[in-house]
Amino acid sequence: MNNNSASTSDTLDQLVALTNQLMSKHNHEPIENPVLTLSQKIKQRLKSGQLSFDSLKEIIQKLRDSAFLSHAIHLQKYVNNPDKTIIHERIESIIQQVVQQATSQHPANTKESFECFKGLVEQSLFAAVFTAHPTFSIANAVYTALADIASHPITDDTKVPFFTTHRRATPPTLKEELNLAIHAIERARNALDMFNQYIFTAAQEHWPDYWTTLTPCPILLSSWVGYDTDGRTDIGWWDSLRIRLEMKSLQLQRLHNQIAPIPTGIDELKNRVSLALNTVNNQLEQCPTSADPDQFSDFARILIENRHDALLSTDDLLPFFDQAVAQVDEHHKVDLLIARAGFISHGMSLSHTHVRLNSVQVHNMARQRLGITSNPDNRSHTRTLFNTINTALGNVKSIPVDFGSLLTEKASASTLMMLLTQIIKHVDNKTPIRFLIAETENGYTLLVALWLARLFGIEKQIEISPLFETDEALQHGANIIEQALRSPHWREYLRNTGKLCLQFGYSDSGRFIGQIAATYQIEKLRQKIATLLHKYDLKDVKVILFDTHGESMGRGGHPFSMEDRLKYLSPKKTELTFQKKGISTRQETAFQGGDGYLLFGSQALANATISIIAKHIYNFDTEEHDPIYDENDFSADFFSTISSEMKELVKDKGYGTLLSVFGPALIDRTGSRPAVRQSDASSTVTNIKHPRQLRAIPNNAILQQLGWCANTLQGLGTAASANPETFQDMFKNSSRFKLSLDFARHALKHSNSTVLRAIIYMLDPGVWLDRANSEEDPNTKESYIFLAKGLRRMDLWASTQAMFHRVQADHINLLSIWDNAPSMDAKEILLHAIRLTVIEEIWMLSTQIPYFSPYHDFSREALETKILSLEIPTALNLLLHVFPQAGEHVSDLYFYEPKAPRNEGAYAMDDRQIFKPIQKNFDLIREISVALIHRLHAFG
Repeated sequence: MNNNSASTSDTLDQLVALTNQLMSKHNHEPIENPVLTLSQKIKQRLKSGQLSFDSLKEIIQKLRDSAFLSHAIHLQKYVNNPDKTIIHERIESIIQQVVQQATSQHPANTKESFECFKGLVEQSLFAAVFTAHPTFSIANAVYTALADIASHPITDDTKVPFFTTHRRATPPTLKEELNLAIHAIERARNALDMFNQYIFTAAQEHWPDYWTTLTPCPILLSSWVGYDTDGRTDIGWWDSLRIRLEMKSLQLQRLHNQIAPIPTGIDELKNRVSLALNTVNNQLEQCPTSADPDQFSDFARILIENRHDALLSTDDLLPFFDQAVAQVDEHHKVDLLIARAGFISHGMSLSHTHVRLNSVQVHNMARQRLGITSNPDNRSHTRTLFNTINTALGNVKSIPVDFGSLLTEKASASTLMMLLTQIIKHVDNKTPIRFLIAETENGYTLLVALWLARLFGIEKQIEISPLFETDEALQHGANIIEQALRSPHWREYLRNTGKLCLQFGYSDSGRFIGQIAATYQIEKLRQKIATLLHKYDLKDVKVILFDTHGESMGRGGHPFSMEDRLKYLSPKKTELTFQKKGISTRQETAFQGGDGYLLFGSQALANATISIIAKHIYNFDTEEHDPIYDENDFSADFFSTISSEMKELVKDKGYGTLLSVFGPALIDRTGSRPAVRQSDASSTVTNIKHPRQLRAIPNNAILQQLGWCANTLQGLGTAASANPETFQDMFKNSSRFKLSLDFARHALKHSNSTVLRAIIYMLDPGVWLDRANSEEDPNTKESYIFLAKGLRRMDLWASTQAMFHRVQADHINLLSIWDNAPSMDAKEILLHAIRLTVIEEIWMLSTQIPYFSPYHDFSREALETKILSLEIPTALNLLLHVFPQAGEHVSDLYFYEPKAPRNEGAYAMDDRQIFKPIQKNFDLIREISVALIHRLHAFG
């Protein structure tokens, strides 16, 4: 360690010690804010020269790297250590239990016991869905390093790789998202092959006469990367088509690579796969990158004329596989069977396909094609709507689709369904496609989607799935399903496909009714749906329960382990509720882009994750009695109180203001979708009046950065204090209740009321006037007054302070009941304090910006508002126009006259002394944000 590093480490140790000292209740008065005091002491060190900017930057990097290591340790623990021996022992135990279950009634190597074993391993019990939600919060190289460290033993000697920054240079493009998803899916496929090898080995041992007929597929992989058009404008239907062809190519390439090492007995299979792969690659090469009619005309010929060479179904290869299995030598038979199982279970794609759009897009299509103008939200139109759509379903005649009709279609829902028609006709005519509809709040939406699928003749290949995520949908989801079930067309559709697909969203539900309350409502909704299906005698329909959640606690990802995550999302009681009514289920769970892909960030992590999923689905233990289900009144009151309190907070003006004041400025963009659902005017800041104006992921990310995880904690104190004895009893004795409170445990560790209050104090004009009153330097005094004036004009203080009182009262209630509640540690508090120091430095520098005349509606007042809201990139970009810098190239040119003086430094001093320091400080703010993301182990 060099002297500078040693000095910085010493300074960091001193600041951590100072943080602990100030945060001690014995060392400050109740009216003081120790975080703000700490921030001021850091500022004094900077001002006196005890601490330089470069040293502060190095301290932030050290805190960030420490958080990075804790993130890696957490990731390793989350999958219960991705050690080969541990994974092997886990899978051996799973397979042993499956064999025991299969041979419990009949001995091994009998047809009866084999059929039982076959039923256990050939039934799809789980799907991992790789989604494209924008949580790509850190640089790809840092993600890779994080996965690498988590994949190996971590000791005191483990070195953290140094990166100047952990931030992304730019938001991920669609191509980049796809590549990251593909890498994760390929590792997951490798892990599935590994698990299948254990299955085949056991089958060969116990059923030597039958084992080669097995095609295990207990776990599937799906993806909607490149197919999700809800809220995205960067994905054209031609992009989705090209991506679907790429996924087909990857599937064939995978099969080609798997069978290539097998030396003899499979030449015909190899030749057929090679022909298909070359054909698909040619189709992919010719696929247009825009909606160009001439290009699509040429492409259509190549796609359609060669579609049979490209293979249209896994069935096309079955005769070749059968021949190969009969001819291949015993040494390579297992390898061939593993390749066959992976290929058949995923169809003509590296993973199954999900597409997604919004219910509004479905309704717009109905208005255009069916002339239905009634608003589905208007309950007085309900009967008319359902009569109209049921009549339409009875009368609809399928119509043909070609690329010409696709090119001229304008309605999003029609375009998507027509695209799926083309994919089913020309890419894969067997594997079903999931059709997800976001914000479904009416059964009418499902019937319209069915009509559209029937119109294009693909209803048997499309799995229509509502997404229940709003408070309205979760409360009335059973009514939504029953509205559809009343239609004979919907019941016929379910029986024909054999599935009812349901999606449950944890992001929006969590941020509007509280994460802990959301899971309770989802569990109750599932139990009601089980009763409904029994009522309509749909026992032959398999129910797909797809949980769409993030990796963070605020978005439904259990914070402590993969095992607990699966138990939390799919409690045993819910599974048994369906079983007792004779209904089979399949659980699906999301792994969202960025953070979720980390669980497949290395082959070791992927193997561990898949093995834990396998352990979950092959849990043959009977249900353990949980006392929370005996306390129906307590449960109903407890969770409804949380929901009610969270709703009140969401309506609180100060809550929207708090999300708005620094808003998305604290975080880098992590995806293609803007954080705010509306565009920003150049001269104004984003004024969020209600959290609905923010997308769920940045909403939650901002709360994390503000040091208060409101969507997990709000209402918990009020709910617990209403019945403290039962709360303590459930906390101690109910496994289900404790799984829910794990979210609060993690949230408390990363929430601190003094941090939140310090931020709110920064918005108080009175704080700056008090500083001005005690300041002797006239220039500094003037700057303080200037800031106070700007903050008073923005009118942030009163509403945010009132909101804080609401939060604080609930938190005090919680701490009075929760003994030894977790709390934020000193290093995390220090990061927040340093950021407040840096924010103040930016604000103070901004007061030195010279006066300027309005520039295209950009006034000095608008600049102040942007700076105070930390919209620094936009502000600096506009300032470059107001105070242009001379081009360096000018001095090097000859203009055929004697060289005249160049006034190149007109604004150079402003750039050097104000603008560049503001940018450097803002970069520190964003680096601190990444450090906090590491500490929370997830973004958003």
